[in-house]
Amino acid sequence: MFGDVLYDMPLYRPPSEGDNLIVQATLGCSFDGCSFCSMYKAKRYLARPLDAVRGDIDRLAAMRPQAHRVFLADGDALALPADHLLALLGHLRARLPNLARVSCYATPINLLRKTEDDLKALRAGGLSLLYVGIESGSADILRRVRKGTTPQAMARGLLRAHAAGLRVSATVVLGLGGRTFWEDHVDGTAALVNRVPLTFLSTLQLYLEETVVARFLDKFGDPFEPQDDAGILDEQARLIAALDPPRPLIFRSNHASNALALAGNLPRDRDRLLAALDSARRGQLGLRPAFLRGL
Repeated sequence: MFGDVLYDMPLYRPPSEGDNLIVQATLGCSFDGCSFCSMYKAKRYLARPLDAVRGDIDRLAAMRPQAHRVFLADGDALALPADHLLALLGHLRARLPNLARVSCYATPINLLRKTEDDLKALRAGGLSLLYVGIESGSADILRRVRKGTTPQAMARGLLRAHAAGLRVSATVVLGLGGRTFWEDHVDGTAALVNRVPLTFLSTLQLYLEETVVARFLDKFGDPFEPQDDAGILDEQARLIAALDPPRPLIFRSNHASNALALAGNLPRDRDRLLAALDSARRGQLGLRPAFLRGL
């Protein structure tokens, strides 16, 4: 609860949105099929009524009239019809005179369900940043974790977002291929990122909550052997070495799930990041203790 606004919990948002206003435009995730994800298992997807969300915006604006950034929750507000989103964006602009950025999660599927004109209209209406879980660029890994898309489809959606002027913050999950398929996972991911202009790229480290372990292992299709820290550092180094994005991007591995926090711009800081990874692999740079890691 924030003031008079009652949220349907659990409520998730990217770390960078922690100080910003959160408007719960939807509940849950419209796809909710990824075998590794436990975020919205307690919820059924629902598009909240427009008037209810407008009321939340009014109350939030009354409490923080100077707020300039808003995150639309839950799992992928981009699932809402374009006219519904445009109405919310218009209400946000009317109530928050200093509004500079509106962001939301977006699944690859919903990026493709919006037309190019839809995305351009949403950008013109104030939506400026999308958080997209790439997870992997390997077709095989995406199939094994039931992501519901392909690298080719993700590339089309991400290119469409870029053409509309939307910035994209993409995430990749280290360890998703385990010890057996890690090279395919990393090489496919690098190939995908090298095809599309991203603004931000972040890594998370695979962490399976108990409620999803059995389904993940069943759907993976082969015995899954988790990566240890050494394997994760190998993945990180292979990924950074292979990245040659079409435009410079901001790279981060500072999410709490990661063994090693890194930050820099690619390709400019590639050598510095690889040097830090080399130091960590030789035990000269400490890793985040396991008990401090999590989602």
